[in-house]
Amino acid sequence: MSAAATVCWSLRGCDEEMWSRCPHAIASVDGVCPAECYYTICQRNQRQLTSDINLLLDSSVDRRAAIKENCLNCAFFLKNAPRV
Repeated sequence: MSAAATVCWSLRGCDEEMWSRCPHAIASVDGVCPAECYYTICQRNQRQLTSDINLLLDSSVDRRAAIKENCLNCAFFLKNAPRV
């Protein structure tokens, strides 16, 4: 993925070295950063927690694109993520 195509849901909050020894990464089957990890807290302007049931249940969203669990309830991700 080029730098221009990089989107926030594809960026981890930690660096490569930290990820290589992260207990979540070692135990994770899918490689997704869990919501309880400090480094998944999103401070970006586009972050918007949603309770819109239509967005949360939209079956066309490719949720596999998000490498952080917190993205799964973000309106920006749900509206702009790749579709299946």
